[in-house]
Amino acid sequence: MRPLTVLLTASGVPGCPALIRALRENGERELRLIGTDMSELAIGRHFCDAFHLVPGGTEAGFADALVEICGSERIDAVLPQSSYELLALAEAKDRFGETKVLVASPEAVRRSNDKAETYALLDEIGVRGPAWRRARGVEAIAAAARELGYPDEDVAFKPLVSSGSRGFRAVSASADRRRQLFENRPGVAEALRLEELLELLGDDESEALVMELARGPERTIDGIAGGGRILLGHTKTREEIRAGLAMYFQTLDDPLLMDDATKIAAELRLDHFFNIQLVGDAVIEINPRISTVVYQDDLNLPYLGIKHALGELDDEELAVYASRVRPTRKALRYFDQVEWDSE
Repeated sequence: MRPLTVLLTASGVPGCPALIRALRENGERELRLIGTDMSELAIGRHFCDAFHLVPGGTEAGFADALVEICGSERIDAVLPQSSYELLALAEAKDRFGETKVLVASPEAVRRSNDKAETYALLDEIGVRGPAWRRARGVEAIAAAARELGYPDEDVAFKPLVSSGSRGFRAVSASADRRRQLFENRPGVAEALRLEELLELLGDDESEALVMELARGPERTIDGIAGGGRILLGHTKTREEIRAGLAMYFQTLDDPLLMDDATKIAAELRLDHFFNIQLVGDAVIEINPRISTVVYQDDLNLPYLGIKHALGELDDEELAVYASRVRPTRKALRYFDQVEWDSE
């Protein structure tokens, strides 16, 4: 088979080394991997065949930079890894010529990235999400928290658009800052009392979400969609959270979760990779991008998604791989490091 050149955006994300390894070990062909990131310290710089520094995904010039790189490097497919890059890529897809950009439509990206839009969508299609209120300013936020049961019930605060738990805080009348000081590691998201949250926000008039604090085990649905139809997908747990990142995963066989994912994919008309996160029985995130993958030697989800995007697998041929999903499969992330001398 002919060699391919694949561009991986946000190549500093924690899952990138495992993704790079899986793509190289596809068992069929040589893949040349080009990494991009807004940081020179992205780990993809050390593992990809070439690396380019680019503006952040929400900055002017991001899409221009990627179009130029795709031309100079002769990229076959772009695989985005950050939510912050998706909208710019979706809006610029027509500018990439023969390069396939594995991203959903701009409308699907907007509705997924804006959590208020996400929760409204869930309400419309009958999929359980958290109870929620959209609020602007401290008075509205305080009123929303009380409507949702505060102080008797804990609630949560979240920006309308965020990624990787950024800006998320539990809001609890029993939050103990002294205990957090002595027991929590630096970087652990700490619960706040409502009055502490309001003081931090001050005169900030940005819209935000106040929502039910979902509780229970975390699970996700990962897969590949085409035209709003899930072609290949499976469910997994999301456990051992450290600094907002799950470190342990176990593949599940859960048809009810797949039914919910089917409704969501159809409503958004999702294409390419997607990831849907739940806490307890409530969907809290829809990510129209690739996320952490539990790899199998006979089921290489990223590589299959690239082949499908390039027309090397049709929908039915991709769907056949669903029979290979093994509910016994587990993944454990760990910290590693690289060393180098400055030039």
